Amino acid sequence: MNARTLGKPLDRVDGPLKVSGQARYAAEYPADGLLHGSVICSVIARGRIVRIDASAAEALEGVSLVLSHLNRPPLAQDDESYEDDDAADGSPFRPLFNERIRYSGQPVALVVADTLELARHAASLVRIEYQQQPHETDLRQALDRSHAAPAELPKPRGDADAAIAGAPLSLQLEYELPNEYHHPMEPHASTVMYQADGSLLVHDKTQGPQNSQQYLASVLKLDPSQVRVLSSFVGGAFGSGLRPQYQLPLAAMAALKLQRSVRVTLSRQQMFTFGYRPRAVQRLQLGAAADGKLQGLVHEVIGQTSRFEDFTEHVAEWSGMLYHCDHVRLAYRLVPLDVYTPLDMRAPGAATGLFALESAMDELAWAAGVDPLQLRLTNYAQTNQNEGKPYSSKELRACYQQGADAFGWSTRDPQSRSMRQGNQLVGYGMATGVWEVMQMPASARATLTADGRLIVASATCDIGPGTATAMTQIAAEALGLDPAQVIFKLGDSSLPKAPLQGGSFTVSSVGSAVQEACQALAAQLCDAARQLPDAPFTDGSALRFVDGRVQQGDDTRRAVELRTLLARHGSLEAEVQAQPSKQRERYASATHSAVFVEVQVDEQLGTVRVTRVVSAIAAGRVVNPKTARSQILGGVVWGVGMALHEEAMIDHGLGRCMNHNLADYHLPVHADIGDIEVIFVEEEDQIVNPLGSKGVGEIGIVGVAAAVANAVYHATGKRIRELPITLDKLL
Repeated sequence: MNARTLGKPLDRVDGPLKVSGQARYAAEYPADGLLHGSVICSVIARGRIVRIDASAAEALEGVSLVLSHLNRPPLAQDDESYEDDDAADGSPFRPLFNERIRYSGQPVALVVADTLELARHAASLVRIEYQQQPHETDLRQALDRSHAAPAELPKPRGDADAAIAGAPLSLQLEYELPNEYHHPMEPHASTVMYQADGSLLVHDKTQGPQNSQQYLASVLKLDPSQVRVLSSFVGGAFGSGLRPQYQLPLAAMAALKLQRSVRVTLSRQQMFTFGYRPRAVQRLQLGAAADGKLQGLVHEVIGQTSRFEDFTEHVAEWSGMLYHCDHVRLAYRLVPLDVYTPLDMRAPGAATGLFALESAMDELAWAAGVDPLQLRLTNYAQTNQNEGKPYSSKELRACYQQGADAFGWSTRDPQSRSMRQGNQLVGYGMATGVWEVMQMPASARATLTADGRLIVASATCDIGPGTATAMTQIAAEALGLDPAQVIFKLGDSSLPKAPLQGGSFTVSSVGSAVQEACQALAAQLCDAARQLPDAPFTDGSALRFVDGRVQQGDDTRRAVELRTLLARHGSLEAEVQAQPSKQRERYASATHSAVFVEVQVDEQLGTVRVTRVVSAIAAGRVVNPKTARSQILGGVVWGVGMALHEEAMIDHGLGRCMNHNLADYHLPVHADIGDIEVIFVEEEDQIVNPLGSKGVGEIGIVGVAAAVANAVYHATGKRIRELPITLDKLL
């Protein structure tokens, strides 16, 4: 029996299923008489549908339906029915609702046939006539008509403009990031199995089975009991599954109309036709003393959104909390365009805002003639000034120290273009990362079976971080069981309520519920042990369940084994809902990181290669360092891609993304990545949640792009403020 499992590098409990091909994803579940759907997307960015001629497609043998706004099942008429758990302010998009076209790539019809190949061929035969209207998709051309975003920004403190105007050093800087698209290995798909009683059993690619269930029930005017959503395995999501994507209602509409099971899978090109990390222009003004001590800071953000929803992120807030500054003004504005609503993408807001802030801090360090690491220590924040609260824990200084030591930062020559290997200019750059630690209400059910197995269940899902493994470890630790005795059930809307999986809050939220449910079971076992006629205790008080047995205090001689209790009482069950503690409200909570990057830039060609990265992370208690390290590795790789590769090329004449495939939308591959070292800095936090865990899903990417850009400047002396850093910008 292994009573101590937290903090151990346990292999993924679902690993054997995945590597052997037995894990089934949303588009892999069989059903009798299953039909396949192919989505037809709009080729214009704004206007309306005048006519749909589906006669050629419908004439093909094996084609069951061409579904459009003209023949769809009844849909809810109000905005509220289309709002999901991650909806932005405004009027949500309604698939196949009417003839109106709001963005290029909008789904306008679904062809359903016996095979996917036939459905795609038939879709090519459907002729759609549009009435086109003038559209606008270029953020740069529309900056002057931005409006205030519905974001809860901290109120200005002090007088930032006056402080900057009177500072010995002042900088005015502008940074820009392009649209970036989620590209998990598994495209979005939904298999809707029509049941004999008219209910729907749905396998969906989602980050929230209960969110998809409620959305479908509301949109299709069904009782929630008629819809069950399963999401057993998810091949990555990164935020793309936070909101139900359009393949889900389309598949469900077709299944209801035909009373058949229907599967709809989006193509890789169609993965560019919904949410994305939005293009943003950021303007920073910094005022500082001669040594780089901040005296005033202004961070203004202008981001894009759709015309029907006001999508907001936490972009500017980090500039008011990461460094100590008494005079700060933050602003966030939106430009509505003829595009789909953006969507949270890994470290939403922070990945964007920290690129600008950490690039600006590097520019300030060069202006002041101060080492970039020393500049950050000079401006170290002991408290979160946005909230006026101390941190529940903060080991950022240790991140700086341990990261710098492992990287060899002290060997850096402070002059740009001063380090080289042959014809490669070598540059060192660094940045700070931060992510807010959150905890959401979550429920879990724990059942001890008569044969000694522990079955724990929650409606959360696992988009890749190893949720099932972490929950198994938490449950095993709570009851002193071997992890092999624990089964964790997830990805089912019928299980106890759980929040969306995102924001790095699954372990803190669902993990706390799992721990509390197991502790409730332990209390039941103690009660059962008290009532034994031959109980070996001197009295019934001060009993506790530890390492698989009930004992009195620390006296292991007077103990009752779990198997004895289960033999007498059979199975036991407990279900709880965990809530954030009131104690948390008095503190700010955050994960922190220090990222150090080495780049090599070819002096003649301008090619950039990231050769080394050291990422030091302070994230409280790390439940599983093996899976946590993988999360950081993935975040670093993404940060490198953000800095050097990812860019949606928009043809604003057409209003659509032109490099909508994985050949032209560049992502880093194995050959692009050098050595990555991950350091988990020891950090104890007894306030943030009962587990002391802060989560690592987001923090790995935050600051990486800025560290790369800062290293490129050190190597070349050229400051690139618009991502990605490409040859044309360097040469």
